[in-house]
Amino acid sequence: MKADAAAVRAAADGLAAGALVAFPTETVYGLGADAENALAVARLYAAKGRPSFNPLIAHVADLLSARKLARLDAVAERLAAAFWPGALTIVAPRAMGCRVCALATAGLDTIAVRIPDHPVARAILTGVARPIVAPSANRSGHLSPTRADHVLADLAGQIDLVIDGGPTGVGVESTIVACLGVRPMLLRPGGIPRAAIERVLDAPLDEPSAMPADGPLAPGLLASHYAPRARLRLEARAVQPGEALLAFGPGSLPGVSQATRVLNLSVRGDLLEAAANLFACLRALDAVGTGTIAVMPVPREDLGEAINDRLARAAAPRGRAAV
Repeated sequence: MKADAAAVRAAADGLAAGALVAFPTETVYGLGADAENALAVARLYAAKGRPSFNPLIAHVADLLSARKLARLDAVAERLAAAFWPGALTIVAPRAMGCRVCALATAGLDTIAVRIPDHPVARAILTGVARPIVAPSANRSGHLSPTRADHVLADLAGQIDLVIDGGPTGVGVESTIVACLGVRPMLLRPGGIPRAAIERVLDAPLDEPSAMPADGPLAPGLLASHYAPRARLRLEARAVQPGEALLAFGPGSLPGVSQATRVLNLSVRGDLLEAAANLFACLRALDAVGTGTIAVMPVPREDLGEAINDRLARAAAPRGRAAV
């Protein structure tokens, strides 16, 4: 659909209703979903064939909207003043009241935020008036799309709408910088050169290798990624006294009456629904204060692969390096 006023309205309305909409930014085409809608985000992961639930970037139309999602310190505000709107993503602590779903942030207490510098993207974001996650609109592992036909070549039949705004200008993804109370850290090089950022900061950026072993700031750096306080016991075939239960499907387990609390990822055994509920259920069971959460087996096909990946990381010993 060619980018015009009608297309912008259709995109904004579709995103608000839970649709997946590809649209141009100045970097690459993004695959948009409502960041507050866990089911829409789960559909996005499925469409991309993403192998695990990596944190997604929340795109907003203006700085006021960004401040509702993230607590921007003085350094982050300086970067925002210099490079927003533009090809810079800032990772910062989640703000109080941030409604972005846990699935979009991979269960972390940080959030990645960007204000794109593209008239179509900005118009859509203004129209929908809520944060939109928008990773590159391609199958995971494929080349990032810089034209609408690239999107269709990868995702035709998997998404609801493609807005054609012509070729993108930058052609590579945004630069990601973490501002988390220590020196700012370059997590991903991209459309804004390191040197330009360091000139604004008048200081060098830290490297990801300087990250503390017990404090992952980006996906995939530790096997123990989102780790609840409670121990996770995977592939549980029965519930032990005092355990909480993370269930899946219509069945039950011996000993379920002894559970301190039971939450079901999807009573009907729907992996899309299970993915959407995963992090929220883990947090809710962890809040009970139980020592152990028993986890029923979840099939490993389709989104089940990602669900099992996240569960394995949550169950891993704290601080163990990922392989």
